[in-house]
Amino acid sequence: MTAAGAWDGLLTRINEQIQAHDIAVRKGCHVDASITQSPRKPKTRPAYEVVNDREEWDDEPDAQVAMRVIEVIQPGVDTEARWVRKGGQSVFGYKQHTMVDSTGLVMAVITTAANCHDSKPLLDLLDKAPIQPGTRIHADKAYSSQKHRDALKSRGIKNGIQDKALRNNPLMRRQLQRNSLITKSRYVIERTFGSQARWFNAKTLRYRGLALAHAWHMLLAMAYNLKRLPKLFADRRMMTQT
Repeated sequence: MTAAGAWDGLLTRINEQIQAHDIAVRKGCHVDASITQSPRKPKTRPAYEVVNDREEWDDEPDAQVAMRVIEVIQPGVDTEARWVRKGGQSVFGYKQHTMVDSTGLVMAVITTAANCHDSKPLLDLLDKAPIQPGTRIHADKAYSSQKHRDALKSRGIKNGIQDKALRNNPLMRRQLQRNSLITKSRYVIERTFGSQARWFNAKTLRYRGLALAHAWHMLLAMAYNLKRLPKLFADRRMMTQT
């Protein structure tokens, strides 16, 4: 399955069957990223340039320069995982970039090393997920860029990405109010990540390498969607009876 790259196709088939029962209600989609730690980290102080997770940059080239690392190979170490600073601590592993629908069901997943900026795989997520024109994509200010705004517009997708203040250009009051409204909807994807961690111990990777890390993230996505189904079916039945 992993070698054939079949996990993404399997998630698509599962979601198609869910949609056949009119469960997935895509009034809006949400994008975010979560870090999965790898226990196969270097035992000695690594010679990596560690970047702050979700650090803001004015342009993408600056961000990519800061994310270059010096590779150090040690026995037993996952050589495809990377370090990133999260909450003041250095974390070694991978990043799970996820798109969910308005119910929190996972639509698409992309796996990268942990030092990849959250916003970089956004366009690939849009290509993976069957998003209909007119759908609004919600994301925090880490995803804010003219490139992404133009990409959403070209696809007919509504922009629900928070605005980001630039140097010497603070946000206006209406932008702050808009950001606040978007923040209130963020619980949808935060609940997905939280439930995966609680139900499946999703924060710790059991395998080595990017391909197996992605397979793990896809298994989490499918297991989460299937576990949510009974409650979603019950809610749907109650709505049709009222």
